[in-house]
Amino acid sequence: MSLRVALRHAFDGFGLDVAFTAGPGVTALFGRSGAGKTTVVNAVAGLLRPDHADIALGQTLFDSGTTHLPPNKRRIGYVFQDARLFPHLSVAENLDYAARFGARAKNRDQIVALLGLGDLLGRRPATLSGGQKQRVALGRALLSAPQLLLMDEPLAALDAPRKAEILPYLERLKAESAVPILYVSHALDEVARLADRIVVLDGGRIRADGPVFDVLADPELVPLFGVREAGAILPATVTERAADGLTRLTTSAGDVHLMGVHAAQGDTIRLRVLAQDVMLSRTRPDGLSALNILPVRISHIYKGDGPGVALRLMAGDDPLLARITARALAYLDLSEGDECFAILKASSVAPTAISGAQTAPV
Repeated sequence: MSLRVALRHAFDGFGLDVAFTAGPGVTALFGRSGAGKTTVVNAVAGLLRPDHADIALGQTLFDSGTTHLPPNKRRIGYVFQDARLFPHLSVAENLDYAARFGARAKNRDQIVALLGLGDLLGRRPATLSGGQKQRVALGRALLSAPQLLLMDEPLAALDAPRKAEILPYLERLKAESAVPILYVSHALDEVARLADRIVVLDGGRIRADGPVFDVLADPELVPLFGVREAGAILPATVTERAADGLTRLTTSAGDVHLMGVHAAQGDTIRLRVLAQDVMLSRTRPDGLSALNILPVRISHIYKGDGPGVALRLMAGDDPLLARITARALAYLDLSEGDECFAILKASSVAPTAISGAQTAPV
């Protein structure tokens, strides 16, 4: 099942004009506040009637002038930034309310287990943490048997510990559920952990659309992502867990050693490597405290208006992103096509930037 969206809509002083397709897995709709993300998902959900649009999910949901399927007929689950649970109902009753519209009892048990809701069923929403409320809201959306799940900034209202609590559940949902997800966020750490594809919005227009591994490693998007948040995703396999707390991971460019990895041996995980944490050397350095040194090839250099330069690196089969100063680029005399070495400290990749770093309890 794929979602097809082509829409144009005008507000005072702002015009939205986008077209994209969201297939299986997680498609992230990324952009700064005001980029048009929520307008898109509200149009998909049927909560907003756009000026002109063609929206289809197996069938036409909206076609300007001919079709406007009501929200309750679209079979779309919607998880908002705030959980919007019924406060007078228990968790079980909130879930059962949605289950009346689609899920069978077996599916209910599976979803309760998937989201770790078993111990919460008798409680009222007022007694739950923010992360627990969002898990219940997610369960309620899934129990309506949706063909598509919309998630509009579901973690934006949570503090860092609650966000870290719920991310593993979202990873499990992605791995174990066949429901495609359109995930709206302005947080790159969430997108890097969850998304398969990303659509980048800027000022109501699409700046990039493609596999998340490729788009996040595009040096020309660094100004949009932010110089301190820009970074690429490096896939790796857990190879060995050492007694000193470091875990050896195998990438297509070689081994890296990191802290805070709790995934099982043999698991394939994602590492979000910030561009500002990657150092470059013309020759393989010796005598460094940094353990991770990968051979790379420079595939693209982007020079912005400031003192920084962004470089797309190929580390084996996978792209990395580095940001250095223009002065360092000139000093090293680096050009596109050159081979060099990327240096990464073991402590520079935070546990929250590692998918599978924490396992959601059942």
